[in-house]
Amino acid sequence: MLLSVVIPARDEERSIGDTVAALARRLAADGITFEIVVVDDHSSDATAAAVAAVAAACPDVRCVPNLRAKGFGNAIHTGLDAFRGDAVCIVMADASDDPADVVAYWRAIELGFDCAFGTRFTRKATVVEYPLPKLLLNRFANTVVALLFGVRYNDVTNAFKCYRREVIDGVRPILSHHFNITVELPLKAMVRGYSWTVVPTNWYNRKHGVSKFKIKEMGSRYLFIVFYVLIEKLLARGDYRRTARGTAAGDEILPLSRSKASLP
Repeated sequence: MLLSVVIPARDEERSIGDTVAALARRLAADGITFEIVVVDDHSSDATAAAVAAVAAACPDVRCVPNLRAKGFGNAIHTGLDAFRGDAVCIVMADASDDPADVVAYWRAIELGFDCAFGTRFTRKATVVEYPLPKLLLNRFANTVVALLFGVRYNDVTNAFKCYRREVIDGVRPILSHHFNITVELPLKAMVRGYSWTVVPTNWYNRKHGVSKFKIKEMGSRYLFIVFYVLIEKLLARGDYRRTARGTAAGDEILPLSRSKASLP
């Protein structure tokens, strides 16, 4: 089996090389067959050149341009069209995600889960320098989403997740063009009946560059996607649910001692 890692990147020349190299080293050390697809989202710096420097020594790394309009969601669209693996993990370009957690996700996929979701908000996770305003908004938004959908999961909004190829095919069409794609993908996977589990994940604040996330721009877009998927859950009568089930949602990863996740 092949694991694909998709990394959207805009103006990340100071971070992307180290991010990709660290991922490649860890995945190779754990014996995982992988590819890393960096999507250059209309960068104005040397992001593509930084990726090319790593790819020169690691043929499993490639960079593709986002030919859609500039935007985080559009960059992920491009990566989801380009990946070749049996599963895909979305990773941030700024080294905020831990390569060891990508390995944990892959082990969950190997155990039979359709999706592996992370949570940074558990005592088993390490979070370094998470900005307080963003943290407060994050906790509020995730609490609302969990209540609306009746799920015992507290980090829906995090982009860092892993999906089998069949899940990506099963949640199309993907509507989001911006950061709200981070909510659309997992919520659709849950509502459409794919199995999932939760893994404690670490998060480290970026050392270089600035975040592209703009709180003021995202509110209405997040609401649109949340209510769009909620309407499907309440009114579509399961028309979009998968017919074959693998490992049931609610099962626990063993022997990794990971958290339990379930739909009611």
